[in-house]
Amino acid sequence: MDVNQAKQEHLLALKVMRLTKPTLFTNLPVTCEDRDLPGDLFAQLMREDPSTIKGAETLMLGEMLTLPQNFGNIFLGETFSSYISVHNDSNQVVKDILVKADLQTSSQRLNLSASNSAVAELKPECCIDDVIHHEVKEIGTHILVCAVSYTSQFGEKLYFRKFFKFQVLKPLDVKTKFYNAETDEVFLEAQIQNITTSPMFMEKVSLEPSMMYNVTELNSVACGDQGESTFGKMSYLQPMDTRQYLYCLKPKPEYAEKAGVIKGVTVIGKLDIVWKTNLGERGRLQTSQLQRMAPGYGDIRLSLEVIPDTVNLEEPFGIVCKITNCSERTMDLVMEMCNTRSIHWCGISGRQLGKLSPAASLSLPLTVFSSEQGLQSISGLRLTDTFLKRTYEYDDIAQVCVVCPFMSNEC
Repeated sequence: MDVNQAKQEHLLALKVMRLTKPTLFTNLPVTCEDRDLPGDLFAQLMREDPSTIKGAETLMLGEMLTLPQNFGNIFLGETFSSYISVHNDSNQVVKDILVKADLQTSSQRLNLSASNSAVAELKPECCIDDVIHHEVKEIGTHILVCAVSYTSQFGEKLYFRKFFKFQVLKPLDVKTKFYNAETDEVFLEAQIQNITTSPMFMEKVSLEPSMMYNVTELNSVACGDQGESTFGKMSYLQPMDTRQYLYCLKPKPEYAEKAGVIKGVTVIGKLDIVWKTNLGERGRLQTSQLQRMAPGYGDIRLSLEVIPDTVNLEEPFGIVCKITNCSERTMDLVMEMCNTRSIHWCGISGRQLGKLSPAASLSLPLTVFSSEQGLQSISGLRLTDTFLKRTYEYDDIAQVCVVCPFMSNEC
């Protein structure tokens, strides 16, 4: 074959265009003061310009829509739509036309064609149209591969393809922080930053918990019968702005008693984020499963199930302690109550609590009083495992506000 031979001319022409929403027309207003030489001339011209907003002619954004002038940006979580057209530019009938569209990413190749069957024939000046849609789930380079195969009226089988490369960008920067409460509750703070160049309407930001947890959203305040979002009625996120969302997770009752929930790495859930951009283009992202390192409680965990918020000075009040065996062996426990400078225990120290099996727990009511006002820490409990002669001490278990009933003191 002669290397200088001209490239074969195909009977069909392929055109591929991205389908996007139009944008608002932008103009550059030219103004001057009344005492300048042009006077009111520029203002009059802008008032007569059909593309400007009546009464706000000096704004850059007009009230007309313009078609996209370039490919534009594609962000992760959005839907990529494209129009594919195959036109018969020849004067002969073409047969057995097969149009195939594939999307090549860094990890996979996807078939986006609506139909894989061939068109029997295509007459001159006629075309085959197809619209493809794909929700983008990977960032980085994407290549749209469009291939066309057909047969000429002389029986010659022909084939060609075209490549269209585009980049998928990251629209949001999501960071998470975990805070462990004194109980089994876990607080999740999600920081979401808009790293695009246009504002976003945050339609939904929710946490889908794992099967072990129930979740409560803490992103609204009580306002009458209904809650109102802490971000206001119009939840817009401007470019490069950051917003914090807070969630409280608590283990379900059937898992709360298991040591596996309170020890080691636990799966929390995943964030589901839905937003809309300028003209209602919808995007959605789901994070991978979030994991946090649960605090280590050692062999025995002691927590308070019941404690009042405020108590009177030198008046006994009741609390309920929960003791959980987090080890893999049975324990024989003895509890000692040691008074501190401000906290005094009522009852007999050195109580035999009996045997406690692995992953089992028991609730223990106790009575205590404080000899000092202010915010006081409940401290001074000691547990001893008589099997191994091992002692566990617990300080700063919880805090309580102590007030004098004869004075208007506040904690």
